[in-house]
Amino acid sequence: MNTSNNNKRKMIVIHGGHFSSLKGFYEEASSVLMKDTDWKVGTLDGFDDILYGGFGVIDGKEEIEIIWKESQKSKENLGFNATREFYENKIRQGKPFNIELIQQKLDELTKGEGQTLFEILVEIIESHSNIALRLE
Repeated sequence: MNTSNNNKRKMIVIHGGHFSSLKGFYEEASSVLMKDTDWKVGTLDGFDDILYGGFGVIDGKEEIEIIWKESQKSKENLGFNATREFYENKIRQGKPFNIELIQQKLDELTKGEGQTLFEILVEIIESHSNIALRLE
C-alpha cells in the first residue's frame, strides 16, 4: 500500500463562524459534506451516517481530515444551554423519542456529567477511524 496517501487526505472545513446553533451546524455540515445532493443533515444519527461515506463528498473509507475552524465558538454555542434546550425540546415533543432516556441524559448534563452537543458531535466524528479531526 502506498503510504504517501496521508498527504492526499481530503480536507473538509466546518466553519464555526457560519453557525451558532445545532440547526446551523447541520446546515453547515450539509453544505460542506453533501454539496451536490439534495439530502440534508437534520439529526445526530444522520450526521453520523454521512460520515460513513458513499454519498456526498466522502467516498467510502477514504482518509479525511475535518478541520473545525472557530471550534471554541462552537464549543460555547453548542454547550450546556443549547444541549439542555435540545433535550427539553425532545421531552416536550414526546414520541417518537425515548423520554426516559432523554430525561436521564438531561439529568446527567445538569449534574455536570453529561456530554454537550459539541462533545457529542466531536465523539461522532472521532468514532470514524478514517477521519481525523482538527479543532482550530
